[in-house]
Amino acid sequence: MDVNFVVEDMLLFKYIGCSTVARTLYKTLKQESDLDLTWERFRYNADISHYHTFGPIALLNRRLSGGKRILTAHSTPRVNIGNLALTKAINKRYPEIYRKFDHIVTISESCEQEVKEMVPDVPVTRIPNGINRSYFHPSPEKRISFREMYGISEDEQMILTVAQVSPRKGFYDFIELASRYPDIRFVWVGGFPYGIASKDYLKIKWLIQKRTNNVIFTGFVRDIAEAYCAADIFFMPTFAETFGLAVLEAQACGLPVLARNIPEFHEVYGDTVRYFSTIEDAGREITDETTLRACAIQARDASAHYDIKDVCTAHIKLYQEIFNT
Repeated sequence: MDVNFVVEDMLLFKYIGCSTVARTLYKTLKQESDLDLTWERFRYNADISHYHTFGPIALLNRRLSGGKRILTAHSTPRVNIGNLALTKAINKRYPEIYRKFDHIVTISESCEQEVKEMVPDVPVTRIPNGINRSYFHPSPEKRISFREMYGISEDEQMILTVAQVSPRKGFYDFIELASRYPDIRFVWVGGFPYGIASKDYLKIKWLIQKRTNNVIFTGFVRDIAEAYCAADIFFMPTFAETFGLAVLEAQACGLPVLARNIPEFHEVYGDTVRYFSTIEDAGREITDETTLRACAIQARDASAHYDIKDVCTAHIKLYQEIFNT
C-alpha cells in the first residue's frame, strides 16, 4: 500500500497550520511505519491520496487520482469567518468540494459535526492533531536565543500569541490587552499567508505600524519552538478553531495557556488551560501568578494526550481499512 500526501505548501502557505500538521505527520510516518509514503502534488497513481489542502492544485490532483482519496478537514466554513475576505463566496463551495472525497478525517468533535452537516453521506473518522513532543519541549538555550534576537530582557514578562494575523484569531483583543499592560512584552508570531485576501488586511497593517512600544510582530520565524520557550504565558484570543494546534505546542513547551472561552478549546483541552471571555477577564488572568504557576505545572503532561506517534497509529489503521474496502 502506498500513500501520497498532497499539500499546497508553496511560499508562505508552508507556515499555515494544515501544512505544519501534515509535515509532522508525514515525517513521523516515515520513521515509524513501513508505508510506501510520498509527498508529491503531481502524483496521481497512489493507492491512497491524502489531501491536507484543497486549492487548485489539490483539486486537480483529486480529479486525476486513480486511488482512494482522503481529506483532512483542517478548514471548515466556520473558521473562515473573520479570516478571509469574500468569506461567503468561499464558504458556499465547501459542500461541493468535500463531497467529492471518499473519506474525511475530522480533527475534533465540533469539526466533525460541521462536516457531517455539510456532507452527511461522506464517511468520516475523527483523528486529532498531534505534535512531536521531542521537538516541542522547554529549553533554556532556545529561550535565551529568541529573547536576544528580539531585544527582550530576561526580567521582562513575555506574553506570546502564535497565529495568522486576522480578526478571527483575535488580533484586535491582542492589541487592546497590550495597550492596557505597557510593562508586559506582547509578541505575535505569524503573518498573512493569504496576503491582501486576508480579512481587514489594510486596517490591520496600519494598526501594526501604530502599535505601542511593548508589542512585537515577528512575522514567520526560523524556529517556532524558540518563541514558545522564550515566553512566560501563551495567549490565544481566537474566536473559532477546528482544533487549535498552537495551544498544544505551547503546553508541550511548559507554558500556562490563556485561551478564549470557546467550545472547541473546552473539548480538546478541558481544564488544562485558563479561559477568558472579556479583556477584563484576560487582564485578571495574566496577573494571577499563583493560578498561572499551577497551570504551567500540568501543561507538559497535558500535551502527552496528543503525541504524534499515537496519531500516526490511528492514521495507519485508517489507511488499511480504506485500502481493503
